[in-house]
Amino acid sequence: MKTIGILGGMSAASTQTYYRTLCDLTRARMGGLHSPELLIRSLDFAPIAALQAAGDWDAASAILNLHAKALQRGGAEIVLLATNTMHKLAAPMMAGVTIPLLHIAEATAARIARAGLKSPGLMATAFTMQESFYTGKLQAAGLTPILPEAEDRSEIHRIIYAELCRDITTASSRVSFEAIAQRLADSGADCLILGCTEIGMLLSQSNVTLPVFDTTLIHCEAALDLALAP
Repeated sequence: MKTIGILGGMSAASTQTYYRTLCDLTRARMGGLHSPELLIRSLDFAPIAALQAAGDWDAASAILNLHAKALQRGGAEIVLLATNTMHKLAAPMMAGVTIPLLHIAEATAARIARAGLKSPGLMATAFTMQESFYTGKLQAAGLTPILPEAEDRSEIHRIIYAELCRDITTASSRVSFEAIAQRLADSGADCLILGCTEIGMLLSQSNVTLPVFDTTLIHCEAALDLALAP
């Protein structure tokens, strides 16, 4: 098994999900006492979130690059960036790093395309929904992403940062997310991307009428496939 390096902490809530999911998938696939070979660099999210809000992506890139290099020095053979939003910085983060990055949007787009679906609704942070670094990967795979209306995008972003990143879930926010997912379906979406690694705390196939693609689960499954490949 190749060693998977996880660059996480953005937020800590989602990185916990990555660890648990990779452990569950490895046990299910390999049985017995097997668990994944992992290295985790978990960052303090507060400074990163402040840089996001300030639009200082160059400074954020430098931080991520420093830690990606540390993962490689530590023996990681694959890099997982455990956040959708920070894939905005995938290229500068990997400057000078020779091990591969498994891109979350590419893995998700491939899964949707294999399912024969074409028009995914996207729920994510405002950065992910409104900038081309993510939707461009979906379009390159032949998909036509459908975004929530501006008011819904603002509410999704607020709930992610004010609640989910702090490991808070509320019934009212669950209802709000369910309603936004339904509005995306009414707008023509044929599936739903949970495009922030924390959204699975509120939405799943059990409370969404559309086929759901959970990016955290997809990312972990793809990473394990790569780690176990000959």
